[in-house]
Amino acid sequence: MDDVTLLARAREGDQRAFAQLVEAHRNHVWAVCLSTTGNAHDAEDALQNTLIAAWQHLDRFRGESRFGTWLHRIAVNNALMVVRKRKPDTDLTDFTDDDARTVTLTDDGPRFDDRIADHDALRAALALLPEDFRTALVLRELGDLTYADIAEHQGVGVATVKSRLNRARTQLARHLRESAA
Repeated sequence: MDDVTLLARAREGDQRAFAQLVEAHRNHVWAVCLSTTGNAHDAEDALQNTLIAAWQHLDRFRGESRFGTWLHRIAVNNALMVVRKRKPDTDLTDFTDDDARTVTLTDDGPRFDDRIADHDALRAALALLPEDFRTALVLRELGDLTYADIAEHQGVGVATVKSRLNRARTQLARHLRESAA
């Protein structure tokens, strides 16, 4: 079934149609939630809130954008709400996540502790970016959204999105260099 049919059936209360509609966007939505919140537990909360909000507000989707763009917008907003509610001293590193990638210790590539340090440095540098820069960067790099979709999400022009992404990447690189020094 195509998205239009699935959307119509979901609006009539068909939960299976909604599940099929969301399934195509699941990985990107998860990546956006995880990247924005910084840990799996908060990302799960944001994802759950996203799916509930999307289900409850299907009638508000006007079809002026793609369904995936609308869903990503909801995901970012929910992830940011979770981050804003988080206590400032919350540890962002989640070592208890059983679903995390398995790490093998071999001589091929960086050591395990170096990879953790790199990952933590990236998270810390992302957290230092202004919210609109971070959101644009996450949507582009992890959400795989187009400039036009990001512009629609953020309520700005495509030129502003390009500027935000350029500044976000520049600031991110600077923060990473400073943390390595």
